[in-house]
Amino acid sequence: MTTVRDRVLRVDLTGGTVERERVPEEWRRDYLGGKGLGARYLYDELAPGVDPLSPANHLAFLVGPLSGALPGESRYAAVTKSPLTGGFLDSYGGGAFPDALAGALPDCLGVLVTGRAEEWTTLVLEDGAGRLVSAADLTGADAHATDEALSGAVACVGPAGEAEVSYATIATDGGDHHAGRGGAGAVMGSKRLKAVVARGDPPEPSPALATLRERYERAYREGDTGRWQAASETVESLDFADAVGALATRGWQAGRFEGAEGVGVEALRERSVGREHPDRAVPGGFRVATDEGESVPRGATPMSLGAGLGIDDADAVADLGATCDRLGVDVISAGSAVAWAIRAAENGTLDRDLAFGDPAAARALVEEIATRATPLGDALADGVEAAAERFGGEALVPTVKSMEMPGYDPRVAPAMALAYATSDRGACHRRARPVEREVFEETWSTAERVEAVVGAQNARSAVWSLVADDFAAEALSDLGAALLAEVGLDHSPDDLARLGERVWTLTRLFNVREGFDRTDDALPAPLATPREDGVALDPAAFEDLLTAYYAARGWDDAGRPTAETIERVGLGSVVDGATPLGETRATTER
Repeated sequence: MTTVRDRVLRVDLTGGTVERERVPEEWRRDYLGGKGLGARYLYDELAPGVDPLSPANHLAFLVGPLSGALPGESRYAAVTKSPLTGGFLDSYGGGAFPDALAGALPDCLGVLVTGRAEEWTTLVLEDGAGRLVSAADLTGADAHATDEALSGAVACVGPAGEAEVSYATIATDGGDHHAGRGGAGAVMGSKRLKAVVARGDPPEPSPALATLRERYERAYREGDTGRWQAASETVESLDFADAVGALATRGWQAGRFEGAEGVGVEALRERSVGREHPDRAVPGGFRVATDEGESVPRGATPMSLGAGLGIDDADAVADLGATCDRLGVDVISAGSAVAWAIRAAENGTLDRDLAFGDPAAARALVEEIATRATPLGDALADGVEAAAERFGGEALVPTVKSMEMPGYDPRVAPAMALAYATSDRGACHRRARPVEREVFEETWSTAERVEAVVGAQNARSAVWSLVADDFAAEALSDLGAALLAEVGLDHSPDDLARLGERVWTLTRLFNVREGFDRTDDALPAPLATPREDGVALDPAAFEDLLTAYYAARGWDDAGRPTAETIERVGLGSVVDGATPLGETRATTER
């Protein structure tokens, strides 16, 4: 049997200590690892109202019970309280770091970091233990330079993390991969933790697990998802969104981009100098030469930095993406920040020479944001909502729970608007992406929309508790149950479905305890505003859809899980007295 992971390392940066402790057995059973285990620790140990950038906040680097042995690309989970939203945050990164983390701590599910170091520090993980060393000589270094300076697999912050930009990332592989959304990099920077270095070979699976993995790998690469990824990776998302009128263009003013061909999958394929993993059946992203060195633009890069900013040149978009990667800033939030500034400049809110289609001006503003070098950069570093509050122009670019919205425009897909609005970490297309089906349905009922969103959110919560490649898991519905038995966890597919709902409910409880309610799930005002082709969402119809979602979840009209729901999903002994619960399940009757 493969080694059981039942420990965590607890790192106190204030005291400079690293200690091992056992994960409670029921936590390991009921939450597995990754998202679920991180949510359990945060809910149990983090007091309501804690400042996300204070030493009291937790930052967890977590794997799952099968990390290193799952099909697809390995991931790790960064779990914390978000400085952008003030709510629960789980963000995922790939590359070499997850396997090295799993190998460096072979019996651990990860690392829990608290406190704040007196000086910039690196955490080195190897041989089942951790130690803290000075990173004073790395202050100011970007993601690529930090990776080059350290021996091992590196997760680090760039200048944006050091400056505590609210959507700073944690970069791995020198910036090729990022735990990108929600500002985990800002939390890491606030703790004066420059890097985590993992030194360990991926764990060797048992013969039985290796056989299972091979079977699943083959099914994955031969299935539709694997073939699509092998051909196009995620950059084809722009072409799809443009074709169906769901591509947020020029700051959400249009749903199609006249320059899409210049930044779509064919343009990037032509410029590619290779693939990330050329020897694998699913070879990863396109590697493109840029002014910053080779970069791997993913779907969000041409969508947010290309169409979103009206830039129709693939080289310019790749350069701009590489700048974000090097500085350690989320490309989706950065693209929205620049788009907001351009629109605010056009309507006279800002006195700044900005225009859509100008990559040089966009790059300069991204650099100002990442270093907080100017008043505008400093305001935008705290998010679009913070900048709008300071300068005006709030109804220009949509946000949910203060997080900037990805480039799928839901004005043609109401279920996608519901997915954004109800996402636990703020506007997110990875929790549920019903737009891929909805745009092809002539009539999709309220019940079908709700079912699509709820089902995906629950399933992804289970997948991210395994810390599995969600694209592989999409193709392999029975992935978890068969593999978990090899580490002594007897979970049927139904058990995993319940686990996914339990974890989603727990993150909702965390957010409710922080003061979130129905108003935080509201339809962003720009989506009720007609775009250039006249398409908009009806706020009243959206409210009906949201109520139906709450009813399906067993939450009340304010979005609070009821006591009955808490008991049903197995959280009755977990919920505390500081968390307000709903008394009556929402009803769709009028």
